[in-house]
Amino acid sequence: MIITRTPLRISVGGGGTDLPSYYRRGGGFLISAAINRYVYIAINDTFTDDYLIKYSALERADQVDDIAHPLVREALRLHPIGGAKEIVSVADIPAGTGLGSSGAFTVGLLRALFAYKREHVTAGALAEEACHIEIDILNEPVGKQDQYIAAYGGISCFEIDVDGHVRVSPLAISNDTLRDLEENLLLFFTGYSHKAGEVLSEQDTRSSAGDEQMLARLAETEAIGRRIGAALEVGDTEEYGALMHAHWMTKRARSGDMSNPDIDRWYQRGIDNGAIGGKLVGAGAGGFLLFYAKDAARLREAMSDEGLAEVRFFFDHDGSTVMARG
Repeated sequence: MIITRTPLRISVGGGGTDLPSYYRRGGGFLISAAINRYVYIAINDTFTDDYLIKYSALERADQVDDIAHPLVREALRLHPIGGAKEIVSVADIPAGTGLGSSGAFTVGLLRALFAYKREHVTAGALAEEACHIEIDILNEPVGKQDQYIAAYGGISCFEIDVDGHVRVSPLAISNDTLRDLEENLLLFFTGYSHKAGEVLSEQDTRSSAGDEQMLARLAETEAIGRRIGAALEVGDTEEYGALMHAHWMTKRARSGDMSNPDIDRWYQRGIDNGAIGGKLVGAGAGGFLLFYAKDAARLREAMSDEGLAEVRFFFDHDGSTVMARG
């Protein structure tokens, strides 16, 4: 049996500039952080000739082409390992919550397939193949953030060239700043992000068409992301909190479906009760609210009064790994 563990993520800055419809015009930049909430993939030999796939549904298929799960099907087309296989996925946090689960799933599955074949693969090659499946083969309106941070882990900067090449570097922050972020970044669940695909599709369509307003807001998001990186590298976490608020205002203006009255109310309640700044993590319309707090206890109490559950986390510095190989 092969078991892999692949981290989910929070976006730190520049999210949205990793879609081809934006970076092909002049490049993109973002900072993302892997967290210690994971997607697990297991591959095991079975005693039947078919494929048994277990995720939020259960399916059996005689041939790879008959597999309904698109990510599993396309990964197995690229890496045939024969039938008589069971593939199982479980996650610490369900899909559709804005933490990059689809990219983490794809990276974790590919890592498991390479391990099953006893083949070495670099983090960069793993991330790029996951992007190829989601963006090129399946034509999903997604970017490269989720796949790359899942493969590399850490708090990482991604500079994306116009040709799609991604240059990866760790954010150069001190241990004190790292501890500060782990203590004062608070994550609260607002509900499932049912419209995430629609929001990303709108951004992708408008960017591809050269919509000046959309492109200007994404360029502003990229600039804020670079300022966030500079602030964190000098340890100015209060400035980071203020820039989170600026990022959210810019992100919210990209689409009328980005937020809703409940999210707006919860966000303002957070700002009024100990948060310097915050934003919605993911494409929009649900998922998690992430705040940087100057008074974490007060913010937790306010969000608890609103009925929002907190997910506490630390950062993951390993990226996608093989946990067991039998």
